[in-house]
Amino acid sequence: MKLQTNSKGLQGTLKILGDKSISHRSIMFASIAEGASEIHNFLRAKDCLSTLNAFKALGGKIKDTGDVIYVYGTGFQGLKKPSAPLDMGNSGTTTRLLSGILAGCNFEVTLFGDESLSKRPMNRVMLPLREMGVAGHGVHDTEFLPLTIYGTKNLKPINYQMPVASAQVKSALLFAALQAQGESVILEKEATRNHTEEMTQQFGGEIAVCGKELRLTGPQMLKGQKIVVPGDISSAAFFMVAGLIVPNSKITLKNVGLNKTRTGIIDVIKAMGGKITIAPYKDQRTGNITVETSELKATAVGGEITPQLIDELPIIALLATQAQGVTVIKDAEELKVKETNRIDAVTCELQKLGADITPTDDGLVIRGKTKLHGGKVTSAGDHRIGMMLQTAALLVQGGQVELERSEAINISFPTFFESLAKLEV
Repeated sequence: MKLQTNSKGLQGTLKILGDKSISHRSIMFASIAEGASEIHNFLRAKDCLSTLNAFKALGGKIKDTGDVIYVYGTGFQGLKKPSAPLDMGNSGTTTRLLSGILAGCNFEVTLFGDESLSKRPMNRVMLPLREMGVAGHGVHDTEFLPLTIYGTKNLKPINYQMPVASAQVKSALLFAALQAQGESVILEKEATRNHTEEMTQQFGGEIAVCGKELRLTGPQMLKGQKIVVPGDISSAAFFMVAGLIVPNSKITLKNVGLNKTRTGIIDVIKAMGGKITIAPYKDQRTGNITVETSELKATAVGGEITPQLIDELPIIALLATQAQGVTVIKDAEELKVKETNRIDAVTCELQKLGADITPTDDGLVIRGKTKLHGGKVTSAGDHRIGMMLQTAALLVQGGQVELERSEAINISFPTFFESLAKLEV
């Protein structure tokens, strides 16, 4: 499709759709809890619908009114063997977290996904789950989907030092630990988003968090809750960057989640001199974010902040193309095993538009400020690459940008283009 270019400015206010990570977990926690839960502002994007449909197939009693989702949970024991393999679509979150839940179910389940998901590594979850007593294997005895899991009612607790910084792996192990007999200890390599820990407590569970160390004693019983999903800061990030780099722009984003393990992009924007204002609501967990056109300077991104903004790094790379100086992004090896190899994809596609960007083993080096031009680009099936490229296209003057595989954006933000159109001057 031909992307919107030659922007004269972006002005206005948007309410951001529900957080993808929390939407996934809301269905999961509500399904394994006992009693009724109601979920408000659920993100009805393809990834989250993969989770919803998976739990329906596992026997979950779920009613979706189109506004509120009601889940009538009967505990872990209420999950039933599905009549067919479960389709994970493109969702790594669904696949990995569900693996931890299925670990304690005494039946066999096969998970499959699309071409992209079938290339993503699953041993990072399956190896520790095997230590807990779970059997499982991927296609042709590899670690890749289709993945068959044989759960057990006799899960053993685990003491595990994570070799990678991954909220998905951590969450899978916590779901398994909720069903194991005894105390599990998980030590993170770097602190990652903590939605699973917070929602465990919200649903009445007990978990001890001390820095990067997590302790959870199972088995535990959870109770149904009311969940209001905040706006997704990872989705807001595209409009935050657009407001900073497109001339004559000022955008306010409403109801954005401000979880401290997700706000790394705000720290990066401030370090680059971006004009950004945060107005938290009374709960301090959500708020409004206002950005406006700014003169930006290069910065360094690395260390413990990187896991907090792993999904935002593609759009941060674009931001860096419009900053004076050399921006270095490092410690981002996880970008290689997302929906695409995002280090290579960001480099290749932004170079097509004239960016001065070089890949490294664990990140990117971007030299700015650079004028972008038209070209033919592809999302490579990655929703965040697709949205980053549309944001980049806004800067192109007198040329066209054509995006292949634009449908990938529906994975997390099905109304992205409509939302952008509302802001055009």
